[in-house]
Parts: sequence; C-alpha cells; structure tokens
Amino acid sequence: MANTKYIVLVGDGMADYPIKELGERTPLEAAETPNMDFIAKAGYLGQVKTIPNKMQPASDVANISILGYDPQLYYTGRGPLEAANLGVKLEEGDVAFRCNLITATNDTLLDYSAGHVSSRESSILMKFLDEKLGSKDIKFYAGVSYRNLVLFKSAVSAGLDKVQCRAPHDIAGQSISKNLPRGEAAGLLIELMQKSREFLADHEVNHVRIDLKENPANMIWLWGQGRKPSMPVFKEKFAVEGSVISAVDLLKGLGRIIGLEVINVKGATGYYDTNYEGKAEAGIKSLKNKDFVFVHVEATDEAGHNGDLRQKLLAIERFDKYIVGAFLKAFKNRDDFRILVLPDHATPVKVRTHVADIVCFGIYGKGISAGNFSAYNESEARKSSLVFQKGHELMEYFIKGANL
Repeated sequence: MANTKYIVLVGDGMADYPIKELGERTPLEAAETPNMDFIAKAGYLGQVKTIPNKMQPASDVANISILGYDPQLYYTGRGPLEAANLGVKLEEGDVAFRCNLITATNDTLLDYSAGHVSSRESSILMKFLDEKLGSKDIKFYAGVSYRNLVLFKSAVSAGLDKVQCRAPHDIAGQSISKNLPRGEAAGLLIELMQKSREFLADHEVNHVRIDLKENPANMIWLWGQGRKPSMPVFKEKFAVEGSVISAVDLLKGLGRIIGLEVINVKGATGYYDTNYEGKAEAGIKSLKNKDFVFVHVEATDEAGHNGDLRQKLLAIERFDKYIVGAFLKAFKNRDDFRILVLPDHATPVKVRTHVADIVCFGIYGKGISAGNFSAYNESEARKSSLVFQKGHELMEYFIKGANL
C-alpha cells in the first residue's frame, strides 16, 4: 500500500443520544451531512470502543486509541500530553496538571471555561499566577483559552500523581467544596486553587470581563495529572509518516510525542468559530509530501459540554461541509487514498459530559467495497458487523488491514 494517503477526521464528542426535540433522532441523524452520508453509502460503517473498560471517557484516552495505541499501556494522564505541545519538558518524577480557568460563584462551579476566556487574557492571568503562586517547584504555563498547565517538579514521591481529581466540565453547576481533589497529597492542590481565587478576583482582566458581562476567570481548577509518557513512534509502528492538525494542546502534544508533525492553523480556536477551511486546506496540502494526516475538530465537543443543541448541529454540519467535504473533493476521484471519519467519544447535549459508549465510524477509499448503509449515524452503524472492541486495533486495520 505504498504511497496510499490515509486521512483521519475526528469530530470530537460528535456522537450523541436520541433527543426529543429532534423527533428522537440523534444530532448526527438530524444534521445535514451529505459528505459523511456519501462515505456511508459508498464505503462502510462500523463501531469502535475507544474507551477501555474501567478508564475514564476522556478525549486523551479516546484519541490515543484512535491513533492506534492501547491506553491501558501508554496513558499516563492528560497533563503530560499538553505539556509536550507547550514545550514543557517533564523529568522523571515530575507531575503535570491540566489547569482550567473557571468561573466560581460562592460554592458553585459556574463555568468550566470562564466564558471561553481568550488566550490573550488567559496568558496574562497565568503569568500573574506564576508570579504570585509559582516557585522553583511549581510553574504555571498558559495554553489555549481556558486550557492551561501547572507543573510540579519531583512530585511523584509526594503522591501528587495519585490524587483523585474531577474534570471541571463534569461538575458545572455543582458544589466546589464537594468536588475538590481527594487523597493524601490533595492539600497542596486545594491550597493553590483557593489562593488563586483570592488573587484572580482582584485582577484587572476580570474587572473588565465583569463590566462586559462576561464570566470572570476567578479560580483555577487542577485535574488530569500525569507523569512523563513513553510511546512508540507512529512511523515505526505503522510505516507511514504524517501530521496532526488540531487547535488544542492535548492533540498536538500527543502528536509530538509519537513523532507526527504538528501543523498550526491560523484561526484554529478550539471553539465554534474555529477555522474549518484552514484546517482542511492545511491537511490536504500536507499530503503532498506525507502519507497520513489526522485532523481534529473540538467545536462539536464544546457544544455538547455547553448543552447547546443548535450549536452542536451547526458544528456537525460545518465539520461535514468544510472538513469532510473538502477532503472528498480533493481525493474522491483518486484511487490512492483511504478516509476514516469518527467521533472520539460521545458528548450528549443532555448529559453535558463524555460517556464511554461505543461510537460509529465510516471508512471509504482504496479497497473499501460499499456496504448496505444509507447514512452516517449511530443507528446505521449498529447494523454493521464490523466492530472493534479494542479501539487501538482500528488504526492497524485502517492502514494495514484486509480489504473490505
């Protein structure tokens, strides 16, 4: 299969449950998705379990699976993956935490993203916190929007990697005090989170945000910790060289760790307003000198977390039109490519968080015979006998597997 082009397109959290307002259809069933439907009709559908049993249904776990790695062997936490893209080097014994800027009101976690605080504002606030709360052993780093990082040096010995933390997008609207980190070493994290609230409340950035009736970034939330990971290089594992395109540090950092080229796209925000066309254009261009590209869109997941059905439908339709459609237009008349389209996990709008349910995928291109499918959605995929209970086996099949 030399010189075959392999295209993986991920709509984060795109899968969902039937919704009353949609006539008991899922968003994938209700949205206008002619390009994914073409893949279903001209290619094949299947299902894949991207979250192993007893693991959290997190984007990092799911995307490690999709990229062909068993999370049960290689997953050490979200923080180290994001650190890799921020250029933060972890030594043995260090622990990296994801650090959300959130909006807290009394004892309620009101908004896990502080109104999707801008990267510019976030950078100012993280620098401020590093000056106030950082030390030679604790460093604050700005990421994209509300998604930031705190590094604790030589912290494994203190047990920081074992602390039980809740993801803030899982507890929006709930009590802060009842969801704080737990475990023997949790005290340090709780102290930092509480002190951050004292400092951030008086920062000029938040005064401006309040004046503009935007949710202030008035507290940090630490979670998703992990140690330095070690993973085989993608090229050595699958014999193809490729790239990753995403707005979020998590996916870009994962790409760097496994040796994929990270392509940064101007206007890729990780939110509803992301630059869909720019991502597709960069991905198509990258295949001129590489054989694999992984394009990730976060907007569908954000809509699920926000419980915003309208925005989820729009994000799915934009993903279909500007990402899937662009790649099909570029490659549909060629015989040297394969395309894989799927969500990493489901983020149902009614639940507003990730769930570990099996998800649907569509595959089309070289060696793929058409199945008897009418559209790309969850119910059609359930008709398929092509099911991967171990999610990491899908990539092996996609690149090296037998023809369908």
